[in-house]
Amino acid sequence: MTRLRDLGITIGEFPTGPFNAITDVKDVLVGHTTIILEEPRIARTGVTIIMPRRGDVWRNPAFAAYHSFNGCGEMTGLLWVEESGQLSHPIALTSTHHVGTVHEALVAYAQEHGHTEHSSLPVVAETWDGWLNDMDGFHLKARHVYAALGGLAGGPVAEGNVGGGTGMICHEFKGGIGTSSRVVETKSGAYTVGALVQANHGSREDFRVGGVPVGRLIDPSETPVPWPEPAESSSIIIVVATDAPLLPFQCRRLAKRATVGFARAGGVGHNGSGDIFLAFATGNELGEASSLRSLHMVPNQHLNAMFVAAAEAVEEAIINAVVAAETMTGWQGRTVYGLPTEELVQIMADYPTVGRRLPRAPHHQ
Repeated sequence: MTRLRDLGITIGEFPTGPFNAITDVKDVLVGHTTIILEEPRIARTGVTIIMPRRGDVWRNPAFAAYHSFNGCGEMTGLLWVEESGQLSHPIALTSTHHVGTVHEALVAYAQEHGHTEHSSLPVVAETWDGWLNDMDGFHLKARHVYAALGGLAGGPVAEGNVGGGTGMICHEFKGGIGTSSRVVETKSGAYTVGALVQANHGSREDFRVGGVPVGRLIDPSETPVPWPEPAESSSIIIVVATDAPLLPFQCRRLAKRATVGFARAGGVGHNGSGDIFLAFATGNELGEASSLRSLHMVPNQHLNAMFVAAAEAVEEAIINAVVAAETMTGWQGRTVYGLPTEELVQIMADYPTVGRRLPRAPHHQ
């Protein structure tokens, strides 16, 4: 698997965490199940699960909030996240037609393992993989969700054609799962901000890397776009995590900054796009209590660095999804080409403004 920094290309100004992944946020785990089948029907699909608090999130929720930049998509459980300000389940990313299956499987898993006593409202998000995947085959089953839960791990995260991102297309290159992180120093302390995306959005001409219009500089006669006519719909799910002690309204502010990273990489939020962003913060303990609970909160005036970090992590996560993804042929013989990485390196080296950075202004800290 190739990542952007493996190519010698660095974007952003803050340092990454050890794995440059959402798992750099303490106790955040990720698991994938990837389904690639030729018979009885073509499958290019899967599920990705993000687990906060190393699995204790059912009993010890995290403050959370969401932002819908463009709402032609689905993420279940958001009404309760908004009402309570808390995330009390893992987050699952999958294909549009598999939302119900994943939702039911997460409820069953929680009941079987004693994580919930009465009911669950899991968070399941989708993007459409119907160009490469025969979605009406309903390939994903509960056992695949259980396998992803069983494979949850910290450390490096597989990207590109994996899990929920298996059949996804980003900026008319092969897309999928991508992740990145940043470590920031604020006046309230040092914190990690991580992002994971399921990228299935965007036009070729809008794709940018570090501000360079890469998509416009790659010859479509050599790296064709997937379809004869521009796609009418596309989507991205973005999950932002931090170990900072943020309250729900601050999580919403952080989720909104995912829009900045999305735009930097070329995202626009087209009419038919489901661009839904969720942020959670694990810096407060919220386990069951029978008395008043003491909470911590980063002052709003200390959040600027975290806003920048969220934008940088999202931008790089999207680009990592494209760089890591490989050419795939799927349903009806359709082929989606991966980003030609050697050409990307040459474009970045030749572009006259690449690498120019201004020093960071003190107020960002």
